[in-house]
Amino acid sequence: MNKLKGKVNIIFSLQFSQIARFITFLIISSVFTKQNLTHLTKNEIGDFELMMLLSAALSYFWVTGIIQTFLPLYNNNNIFAKRTHFREKSPEIFNTFLLLAFFSIGFALLIFIFRNNIYVYKDLRAVPYVIPLVIYFILSNTTPLIEYIYYVRNRPYQIINYVLWTTTAQLAMVCGAVILKLGIETAIWALIAVSVVRFIWLLVLLERYAEFRFSFNYIKTHLRFGMPLIMSSLLSGSSQYIDGFVASWTLTADRFATFRYGAKELPFSKDLSNGLNNAMLREFSTPEKMRRAMYDLKKKSLKLMHYLFPLSIIVMLCSKLIFINLFSSDFSRSADIFMVYLLMVISRLVFPQTILIGLQKTRIVFLASVFEIVLNITASLWFIYYTDRGLVGIALGTALVHALEKIFLIAYNYYKLKIPPKAYIPIWWFLFYSLLITTVFVLIDRNIITIY
Repeated sequence: MNKLKGKVNIIFSLQFSQIARFITFLIISSVFTKQNLTHLTKNEIGDFELMMLLSAALSYFWVTGIIQTFLPLYNNNNIFAKRTHFREKSPEIFNTFLLLAFFSIGFALLIFIFRNNIYVYKDLRAVPYVIPLVIYFILSNTTPLIEYIYYVRNRPYQIINYVLWTTTAQLAMVCGAVILKLGIETAIWALIAVSVVRFIWLLVLLERYAEFRFSFNYIKTHLRFGMPLIMSSLLSGSSQYIDGFVASWTLTADRFATFRYGAKELPFSKDLSNGLNNAMLREFSTPEKMRRAMYDLKKKSLKLMHYLFPLSIIVMLCSKLIFINLFSSDFSRSADIFMVYLLMVISRLVFPQTILIGLQKTRIVFLASVFEIVLNITASLWFIYYTDRGLVGIALGTALVHALEKIFLIAYNYYKLKIPPKAYIPIWWFLFYSLLITTVFVLIDRNIITIY
């Protein structure tokens, strides 16, 4: 790992973290479907996917909002004095941990209290594995702070080191449990065991880098700036989770597994774009940094476009082939839903929200999310009732309204902040790639191009 020192920047390390986690769960999902190896049924896979859905759906918005608010406030707020030496400990880190812990425990208690009042699947069964779900929920939603402690301390190679060790352990323990025929519940407890290790390491980092000084004023400031982001994340990210909940209530467990395997974006586009967005937030924290920050955002987003658009097109062309071989023929139908979600790369690779969040103009981001959710509901209903697209139509509606939300934010930056799109978007490359991937999608959808 010492060879990486000085060669890896902080943005890459955050993006690497997102990619490594995706690859880990992709391998786990693939192993789960090999019935000759694991003897897992699609019902058991559906139960595991339901646990992951519930954990993510009840946490993604406030984890995102708290972390995104922490970054611009770190060593840049009116509550704590600015630190002049990099070795000084941070009270912002400690108070951010308290916020994450408070939300984690609060939502975990809600899950436990209402465990007998939540029914899933077409046969209205109770939520399976509630106790493991509660434990996993608390642990997994505080530990994302680890990467961002390293981020604000500018330690990219330590992020990579941490991610490599923990994802390797997770892969070995979870897959090992099902390969040894110990069952899906043992695999879930193996997942929890890795989360325990991560949580212990978080406590070590808090001792090393955080000043244990509680500040009610900082908590209020953090929530004041963060609540619009939390609500924005809730609304803008709710589309896919709403799709998942609808499927969990209307499908059997085995069909739910099929749906969940397909209802995913290309994770490289989502994770890399989120990593770039989070890493650039602090660069927009003052007006003096704006010009350079926008140039860097434009340059880095173009680099992502050159990688992610071609990759998305290739994956789209081979989606049927990928799903049949990576999982099994039982999951070939998942490819149709997945192909639609690949179009989300178009809206992922423009970043008007990064400028607004960095400048702490979070209310407009919240309003844009309200705008998005209303249109998403409308589009989904239209596709369901006036087309023959069904669940694939819901995915189409999601892709459409995500694009419209970004158009709204771009327009706000232009008309209100006088920031032209060309200042932070490589417009001609973006239009070229967007047209290309849309054309490929239409050709596949019309069966003009087919690869099996």
